[in-house]
Amino acid sequence: MNARQITAIVIVAVIVILSGVLIATQIHGSDEDSKTIGVAWRTNQSSESFVNTVRSLQVAGGNVVILGQVVSYDLDYDSSMKLKEGIDSNGMLDLWAADIIKDTTWSNSNVEDILKDVDFVVFPGGDDISSNLYAEPQEWAGTDEDKQFDPERDVSDYIAMSYCLDKDIPFVAICRGMQMLSVVSGAKMVQDIPTYFEEQSIEYHDEHRNRMPYPGGYRDYASHDVLLTEGSMIHKVMGKTHIQGCPSWHHQMVISVEGTQLKITGLTDTNGIQVIESVQRTDKVCAFGIQYHPEASVVKNLDDIPNKGDYMSYEDAIALFEWIVAYP
Repeated sequence: MNARQITAIVIVAVIVILSGVLIATQIHGSDEDSKTIGVAWRTNQSSESFVNTVRSLQVAGGNVVILGQVVSYDLDYDSSMKLKEGIDSNGMLDLWAADIIKDTTWSNSNVEDILKDVDFVVFPGGDDISSNLYAEPQEWAGTDEDKQFDPERDVSDYIAMSYCLDKDIPFVAICRGMQMLSVVSGAKMVQDIPTYFEEQSIEYHDEHRNRMPYPGGYRDYASHDVLLTEGSMIHKVMGKTHIQGCPSWHHQMVISVEGTQLKITGLTDTNGIQVIESVQRTDKVCAFGIQYHPEASVVKNLDDIPNKGDYMSYEDAIALFEWIVAYP
């Protein structure tokens, strides 16, 4: 049995166990008097990145709440809180719904109730963001394999993040979360990294997301180093500028923050292309995102997965979650 197969078995077991925990109760952590860390809602709360994020915050000592779904009162939902309108043939928000969300932000939603008792928010990884939500909307340009959208989550995340920014509620955004921070802030996005590299006539070797197939049907994270900007929030969190073996799983990316209030705070060189790996809002007390997945390394080390040495160290991985728990 190879490392990936062992990893897959362990992850499935952890997901099954933690799924029951997440369903049974929303409050985690032993100290009820400590600040409350809200993990932003998603439809599938048994997903690997979601479970690993919650688990990492718990291990760091956090008092964690799984937030409820933020809904827009300008859109129509069914009894299971699925959108009855505003979804195109690819499964993402159509232009009409995306424009409503961008124009109204959080003013006509339940976001104040969802975030009323939360001190800090974490936006975890997950499915692609509907490209119609971009500041410059784009038609779907991917493949059938990449049609992994969650329009209800797009609405929920966009509104929740807009509210956090407006109210200066501190938050950290991971992978998809960093992309949503960039989208909300008006950054320029790329839908598919392999396509982008092909258009630039530059070789690409899956440095940011491994492709199928792998034995046993499980594909692990890609791994690459990240260089952080001195003085940035993520640099202060990590205490170093060079982070080795960052677990990576994305094919959308931020290509430019020009004209926004974002600052690039982390990069990785991919065959001569400087891929953005961390950004922060310069106008907020604590609003930053990272493109990689430290929670994956936390769990690999906790569960002693054989290939844990292929990724960032436990000390580097847990540092972000310990910082969140200790903030401010």
